Amino acid sequence: MEQGLRNYFVVTAGYWAFTITDGAIRMLVVLYFHLLGYSPFEVAMLFLFYEFFGIVTNLVGGWLGARIGLNLTMHIGMGLQVLALLALTVPDTWLSVPYVMAAQALSGIAKDLNKMSAKASVKYLSSGGEGKLFKWVAILTGSKNALKGAGFFIGAVLLEWVGFRGALALLAGMLVIVLITTALLLPSGVGKLKSKPKFTQVFSKVAAINRLAAARFFLFGSRDVWFVVGLPVFLYEVLGWSFSQVGGFLALWVIGYGLVQANAPRLLRLFQWGQTRLKTGGDSAPLKQTGGDTARLWAFVLLLFPAGIALGLQQDWPAQWVLIVGLILFGIVFAINSAVHSYLILAYSDHERVSMNVGFYYMANAGGRLAGTVLSGWAYQTQGLEGCLWWSAAFVLATALLSFGLPQIEESQRQPETQKG
Repeated sequence: MEQGLRNYFVVTAGYWAFTITDGAIRMLVVLYFHLLGYSPFEVAMLFLFYEFFGIVTNLVGGWLGARIGLNLTMHIGMGLQVLALLALTVPDTWLSVPYVMAAQALSGIAKDLNKMSAKASVKYLSSGGEGKLFKWVAILTGSKNALKGAGFFIGAVLLEWVGFRGALALLAGMLVIVLITTALLLPSGVGKLKSKPKFTQVFSKVAAINRLAAARFFLFGSRDVWFVVGLPVFLYEVLGWSFSQVGGFLALWVIGYGLVQANAPRLLRLFQWGQTRLKTGGDSAPLKQTGGDTARLWAFVLLLFPAGIALGLQQDWPAQWVLIVGLILFGIVFAINSAVHSYLILAYSDHERVSMNVGFYYMANAGGRLAGTVLSGWAYQTQGLEGCLWWSAAFVLATALLSFGLPQIEESQRQPETQKG
């Protein structure tokens, strides 16, 4: 097997294992602390430091990866996640809001170190042009999200089967085994630059990357503003679903979302092919390369769904079916949006700055998740699930408007990044 492909598989497998623990710990904390009597807003606040330190980690992590190597930052992230899992196994009397927020901060640092490292590594491991890059990053990101959904389900089931602390201990043990295995298999120094970059270089001077980061902020805020707290609490409290039903449903949604994301290049080519046939009556015209116009189009399509779900609930249509159908459609289009963004940040970046650009971009991603998480608890408590959805629609609209400034790939790569506007 080609060395680059083998290393890509090892990175992907490590990312998968980490992602299962990330999804599981999220579901464990939401359900267990709701069971302990925490309000929706208090549950949301438990994740405040998780998201906040994700912002800091992505900013520093890209710079750190360029200095010490992406494989090392990935393994540091795994180690920190083990510590975060074990930190929550203490007795209930220790589980105050500040303590849990601190443990979640550790988990947030771990998650973003691991994610930044894995995704930036794809740029170094991939060879064969932009088509292969889009395919590899879509598979990595899509499979990760599918397994995060599996993590939701695993977390909910383990909570019922072995309890909160037993679930955390099992997850920590599994991740230790993966950490040791990937450390032995991966080469050292992936993404490490010969010249030590200054910390000030993490801030991009490329207009396309800055605009894409801003669009990413609002895109992920639009999901988490109703998905993190409002939706699971609504399913449990209003619709009367059990923990396993809530975890299973959200798991299936994220798994489906991940599968769509992994196949986004193929789906986009089919969509473009259909457009070509409608316009020309044949398929002789060349397919367009994925770029800024693709991101803009799919952002406007996404806008239809949170607004449509909110209107359906306000019209007193059957809430269960409105949410199930609406979530499926929202997930499909959101996955395409996310895959296009994940590809564009790598395509807009030069090899010399890819880890720092990816870190900067995921800093914006974490900022959007932070805003969405806090708003999810507050909006659900004050405005209900419909309010969460209208906030989501506003965030998607901001994403679509920011996408007007995103260039095509050819335009963004005509000159070295150091000379771009």
